[in-house]
Amino acid sequence: MPTHAGTPLIDARDLNRVYRRPRTSLTKPGAAVHALRDVSLTIGRGERYGIVGESGSGKSTLLRLLCALDQPTSGTITFDGQEISGRPERRLRFLRENLQIVFQDPMSSLDPRMRVRDLVAEPLVALGLPVGTRVAELLDEVGLPAAAADRYPHQFSGGQRQRIAIARALAPRPKVLVADEPVSALDVSVRGQILNLLADLVDELGLTLVFVSHDLSVVRHVCETVAVMSAGEIVESGPVDEVWAAPAHPYTRTLLQAVPTLEGLL
Repeated sequence: MPTHAGTPLIDARDLNRVYRRPRTSLTKPGAAVHALRDVSLTIGRGERYGIVGESGSGKSTLLRLLCALDQPTSGTITFDGQEISGRPERRLRFLRENLQIVFQDPMSSLDPRMRVRDLVAEPLVALGLPVGTRVAELLDEVGLPAAAADRYPHQFSGGQRQRIAIARALAPRPKVLVADEPVSALDVSVRGQILNLLADLVDELGLTLVFVSHDLSVVRHVCETVAVMSAGEIVESGPVDEVWAAPAHPYTRTLLQAVPTLEGLL
């Protein structure tokens, strides 16, 4: 098991994110929507960290801030000792090389006009990194045949497309893999396969995993630590097995009772 001692790889402090609704009056600004309220978390090197909550809980907003796809209204985020909150995109190359994302729906995240070879190589080309035999290596790592490189996304099943998306995310050899609801758009019969693949790759490659889901049972399968979010706040956090066995917050108990599990499929 990895150790998480020392400086956290990701450190978020007192994050707030406020959006404004469209104006309904010429004299008054739009109403403020508090998507995040004073959220703080630390993620150690090699840790498998889950963020769980229902739709509207703030988990997607938090994820966007951690990936520097949006900026906090207040608060700070550091990645590997460097502050990323407030930085312009041109100064975030180090983050783009070291943090990659697997999105929820592989069909919408993969360009249907590109062959798999070009899709997997795209992050390397964008970052000016050598391609070489990297595509073939990655396809093998995610359990796809070499012949898949010449095909298009629509020629694969949903589970296979997510494998392609995972290979693409791993291309630049990141330190952190972020998985945003990576199995919720897949058929139930293949969810366990993709979760097992993610868990194996994280262990084999020594990655830090940030895993976002609405299902605590899914998070429990791949993560060791969990933060439970509700109404823009972290209401409970800790080792996932402890939170699962003895949830302290009423919302966590409700989440456990309401969400169907993958028991028997994993």
